[in-house]
Amino acid sequence: MSAVAEGTAPPPSRPGRSALSLGLSHLAARGPAVPVVVTVLLLCVPAGSAGPGALPGVTPADVCSGVLVVWCAVRLLRRSPPRRATGRPAPRALTPLAVLVLGAPATAFAVTTAASADPAASLPGFVRYLQLFVLVPGAVLLSLRDARDARLVCGAVVLLALIEGGVGVVQACTGTGASYQGEHVRAVGTFGALDVMGMATAVSYGLVTALACGLNPPQGAGRWLRPCALGCAVALVVPLALSYSRGAWIATASACLLLLALRGVRTTVCALAAVLATGVVLVGGLGVATQELTQRARSITEVSDSPDRSVTDRYTLWGAAADIWRESPATGVGPKGFPEHRDAHAALELSSGSDTAGAGVPFQREPLLSPHNMYLLVLSEQGLVGTVALVGSWGALLVCGLRRLRDARRGGFTRRAVDCGAVATGLLVWQGVDFLYGDIGGPSTVLTALVLGVAAWWALSPDAGAETAGLHTDRRLGPVREPDRSPAR
Repeated sequence: MSAVAEGTAPPPSRPGRSALSLGLSHLAARGPAVPVVVTVLLLCVPAGSAGPGALPGVTPADVCSGVLVVWCAVRLLRRSPPRRATGRPAPRALTPLAVLVLGAPATAFAVTTAASADPAASLPGFVRYLQLFVLVPGAVLLSLRDARDARLVCGAVVLLALIEGGVGVVQACTGTGASYQGEHVRAVGTFGALDVMGMATAVSYGLVTALACGLNPPQGAGRWLRPCALGCAVALVVPLALSYSRGAWIATASACLLLLALRGVRTTVCALAAVLATGVVLVGGLGVATQELTQRARSITEVSDSPDRSVTDRYTLWGAAADIWRESPATGVGPKGFPEHRDAHAALELSSGSDTAGAGVPFQREPLLSPHNMYLLVLSEQGLVGTVALVGSWGALLVCGLRRLRDARRGGFTRRAVDCGAVATGLLVWQGVDFLYGDIGGPSTVLTALVLGVAAWWALSPDAGAETAGLHTDRRLGPVREPDRSPAR
């Protein structure tokens, strides 16, 4: 007698229900990475739209990053053994190396805060440093379980860059951007004139990410990925140029040269020739912001008698930060202590503030509260203790990331995630160079913390190379596939 006659046959499948179940299962599989993606995309929310009851300086992305940290901590406390049905590993605790790399800055921040003249005044700075350089990167490290999660975050970064870059180009073309030399032509995106570096940072991250993915497409990716990624990278050059951010230009050039050099001399020469030809056509042929871009680029090396006052202010603030550090070389003056000690050490050439206007913001003078150099800021406020711990942490991420990228190119366990390694390394190099000309501050700082988390995931996570369900990592044996425990037929 047939199975149908006995009534044991399964009910007929419904294609619609199967597709819905498959979609929900796929979303659930990427669940831990979803808060990271949401935090990235929340940066598209225009500045000042948090509502009247919001705390000053706290953006929706800041709130979401806090939720990400709390949710990740809850997952760690409630972690259970891996489910054999899916083979997905449970949320793992940080490895000893990760604890050292992330824990050393946290300890240094606490020591310098306690050693400051006014620990209560330094406490908000301690919390901010802890959020940006320890908690959020650690949460991203634990949330990204494999290369697919990392690629989802990379896609969100590129999407954010395209949105912000598009808004910035419209601002520059219609004269609705931030003020630059008396004209409202500076592209700032949705970050507004009070955070002129926000759009430049987001666009630079997206450009480096798109270039890394275009030069190193994942195995098995469609043929459309490479031209699409490289096209996005080329398109993002325009808003980056219109941001008039010299530090972002230098950092982006450094990161892109590294990515091109990793692909070989031929690729580097061809790419540089294409960029030069594009620049000649846009600037020389079409006359796109020729005078402004030329003057802005020339001002990088000018210190005295410069038409750009910000260059003189920048170098003056650097000297003041160095003098502050000499007074307290070990632990500095404490987090958030630079503005209080700035005037006692700055030269007379320092202006009272920077002019800000445009993009919906009336004219106002913004005080110079930092030296616009992250290394000098940490050195003056946290001395050698904080600087060695924080810069050493970044150096460890870069060394471990480059070693893993080298192993991936040689065909190691992470060979399928070369694109993720290139993205993480390029972004970390970009951040290291950009910190020579800028520091933390503004809504875009949360994006910096997320980028450091991606770099930490690639450098420190033992599962950075896995991208297939049912694959987990043994620290001694490498990738191991869970055995099929289904009953034999």
